[in-house]
Amino acid sequence: MMYPNWLLQRTLLTGERLALSYGDRAWTFAELNTEALETAGRLAAQGVRKGSRVAVLSASHPEFVRFLYACLHVGCEVVMLNERLTAAELAYQLEDSAADFVFADDALAGKLPDALPLLFSELAKIEAVDFTPEVEWETGRTLSIMYTSGTTGYPKGVRQTAENHFSSAVSSALNLGITPEDTWLCTVPLYHISGFSILMRSLVYGMGVRLHPKFEAAACAEELHKGTVTHMSVVGVTLERLLHELESKELSVSDRFRAMLAGGGPVPVSYIERAEQFGIAVLQTYGMTETSSQSTTLQPADAARKIGSSGKPLFLYQVKIEGAIEPGDTGEILIRGPQVTPGYIGSFSERPSQQDGWLHTGDIGYLDVEGFLFVIDRRSDLIVSGGENVYPAEIEKVLAAHPAVQEAGVCGMKDDKWGEVPAAFVVLKSDVSTDELHAFCKERLASYKVPKTFAIVDSLPRNALNKLLRRTLKTWL
Repeated sequence: MMYPNWLLQRTLLTGERLALSYGDRAWTFAELNTEALETAGRLAAQGVRKGSRVAVLSASHPEFVRFLYACLHVGCEVVMLNERLTAAELAYQLEDSAADFVFADDALAGKLPDALPLLFSELAKIEAVDFTPEVEWETGRTLSIMYTSGTTGYPKGVRQTAENHFSSAVSSALNLGITPEDTWLCTVPLYHISGFSILMRSLVYGMGVRLHPKFEAAACAEELHKGTVTHMSVVGVTLERLLHELESKELSVSDRFRAMLAGGGPVPVSYIERAEQFGIAVLQTYGMTETSSQSTTLQPADAARKIGSSGKPLFLYQVKIEGAIEPGDTGEILIRGPQVTPGYIGSFSERPSQQDGWLHTGDIGYLDVEGFLFVIDRRSDLIVSGGENVYPAEIEKVLAAHPAVQEAGVCGMKDDKWGEVPAAFVVLKSDVSTDELHAFCKERLASYKVPKTFAIVDSLPRNALNKLLRRTLKTWL
């Protein structure tokens, strides 16, 4: 089965419709397509071809959107690099992905000193060659690759295909409904599945995207007040900041605004109730990088009576609880459907992404008697800090590399601002200050992964199999 090139098809169908706005500038789909084709010609001049693996490091702005759409035209695989990572973390991903080409936003080039990336400004000066875009795409073609940490502490490169993204977009539309006037406020990073999936929905739906470089509560509150957008994606911490801005400035929310999708972990019920005071429907979602965005979403009609639920599976998907016999039985959440990744790349290329057709998420939850999913824990050891997933094993691995550290254990500590932050417990083999440990981590980890507190202890709690008991660490807090 083949798909038509989404950008070409969208330009043919509704090329005059608003596709993207940023600040005081706006582009139709036809205008974006023209610019993407020109950029694709420059990529082709550099030797980028169908099947090439291209790594890119960029903040969220229109130039990045044009680059991504150009890659869709060329037919290459795009490795999305997270701008918040350290140089060492980025170096690992570049080596693991074996990228054929590396491109970077000029402002971020310093994070890739050894990769010698081609800067966006340099790419713009290259003379484009004659180029024929991919008119059709194989459904199994890999469009994007995103790295997500695993329980081993080593990030895994997750493949996301055309079928993955298309099924995610269509299933979300069947749940939310779409109209020609829809405009999605995107303040989440485009290199995350949360942001990239908004671009994919834009092409499939013919929907406009109002892009912001980052989340700023005041700017977002104005967008909702003026009625310039209809949808928005948030996590708990950004939702609370937005509500605080609306409350403190006594702003109303336009009737044009339809719904807010909340991911990145459970949202406190109090936030949802505060949002209702402004007429904002906050819809809990559940998904991950391996499922190309959400797999379950709470429909607007059920939001009030199922507060705290992540909803039912989107139309094309199935969800079950491993080992559950009756409704309410807890267990690991398993997911099946065309949005689930076909596999990984690099070091994890031999690891299957599915078992008997099901993705084993590692998350714990239950289905109620009506089939609504409730997520109890975003993996037993996972720390969700401001919507970012933080795996303790990755931090423990870094700490263990310090010559004064014998062993380390990390768990999540509640935080009013970020929901959770990492806390570290360290057994030493020689004297070292906690300030030095903090500096050691800061050099090797993204800021949100650096433990906010360090405790020196005599030993760590372990079970009979010598497995670290991180849940016990939480009781020590």
